[in-house]
Amino acid sequence: MTEVGAVAAVEATAEAGVRAARVLRVPGFSSWPPEGSPKEEGKALRERVPRGDHAGLRLAAGRPDAVAAVEESNRGRIPGLTPIRVGRMAATPFAFLRGSAGLMAHDLAHTPVTGVGAQICGDAHAANFGLYADARGELVIDLNDFDETVHGPWEWDLKRLATSLVLAGREAGADEDVCRKAANDSVGAYRRTMRLLAKLSALDAWNAIADEELVSYTDAHDLLGTLERVSEKARANTSGRFAARSTVPVAGGGRRFVDAPPVLSRVPDEDAAAVAASLEQYLTTLSEDRHPLLARYAVHDVAFRIVGTGSVGTRSYVVLLLDHRGEALVLQVKEARASALLPHLGTAGFEAPEPAHEGRRVVLGQKRMQVVSDILLGWTTVDGLPYQVRQFRNRKGSVDPAALAADQIDDYGRMTGALLARAHAHSADPRLIAGYCGKNEELDEAIATFATAYADRTEADHADLVAAVRTGRIEAEMGV
Repeated sequence: MTEVGAVAAVEATAEAGVRAARVLRVPGFSSWPPEGSPKEEGKALRERVPRGDHAGLRLAAGRPDAVAAVEESNRGRIPGLTPIRVGRMAATPFAFLRGSAGLMAHDLAHTPVTGVGAQICGDAHAANFGLYADARGELVIDLNDFDETVHGPWEWDLKRLATSLVLAGREAGADEDVCRKAANDSVGAYRRTMRLLAKLSALDAWNAIADEELVSYTDAHDLLGTLERVSEKARANTSGRFAARSTVPVAGGGRRFVDAPPVLSRVPDEDAAAVAASLEQYLTTLSEDRHPLLARYAVHDVAFRIVGTGSVGTRSYVVLLLDHRGEALVLQVKEARASALLPHLGTAGFEAPEPAHEGRRVVLGQKRMQVVSDILLGWTTVDGLPYQVRQFRNRKGSVDPAALAADQIDDYGRMTGALLARAHAHSADPRLIAGYCGKNEELDEAIATFATAYADRTEADHADLVAAVRTGRIEAEMGV
């Protein structure tokens, strides 16, 4: 008999007329026969947390005002860049939501949760879904921003998505019924997708909902034209194209970045050397089969580049690599700050452990949620600060939900709701969440009610920020 090791217990059972079966119990694997019924456990959670309770919004006493929350979230960022961040958040209520994941987590911590945990995005608003290339260059669509990812309540991601759809719809000029329907439909698609995944084998559920089938599965046919246009742009959105526009040839061959302030700027030699040196540590975080690929590139230059809305003010670099033909590959080395959700998880009954490395937290969270991830995703440390490393302009494309037509908002909501369910099901048992969500629309209607109320709250917070900018309480640089 094969030696399994001290960690495995062997049990043999036999019934009349049946050959003895051998069950190997190994830590990290399931037991056999399966214990309990996750679906029934999920249903039982409705007694403790009725699905209708998710409609409620109760702001806690001592909630920071919008301006104080923005100022606190700016702590530790590069001071000269925070006015750009404030200006971007002040543009619209949807933009404010995009930059205020911490404030919403503060509020969500006082809403009902089932206690079922998953690897959550932490910032699952409607603009954080998009297209990117897999290892073969084929486009996939999924969540694509994981700066705030943690193990936490699955409901937080779903409520943030639903709220963002209401705000995006309002910004697009859709009427209130359309906005609420988009929120309702996103939750409905999440619920139905989780029920579908619960019926599949473990491996089929893990790989379910192929991207080419997603539009049909979620009945999002009105989105087809928009997705085709975004896909066309994404295919041209490459490192090579970025390098061609952002670099110039230098004597002796090679290229270097050129200043394009305030978004792109060259850095002092010592900063460039520190970032370049950190790539040695980065290599150790990659699978060894990636090393021969990167060994065919030389590091030519480093520049500082401003990105995003929530990320403005963090340290973010682009690194220019060239192969033997002078073809470019650009890596982004982006500072990984502690998740804005971390201080609020305890209030919701979840552990909030301090990760050993914030870049590692982001990378592992991304890999746990996406079906396909960037093959060059890793992490490193620069001057004592943690960073994530990834390909820059990896055929990325995104839909601007605030620019969608009214008849597309609910289609987009269904598509993103299905994607979110797929992402959560990688770390939480879909049978458990499906058992709680159920067959009827009670949860859909409850979270749509919450989303409408929280969208109103966000509009009020945004108005407070705009007023503070006008009075000079907080500095903002608009239009950057």
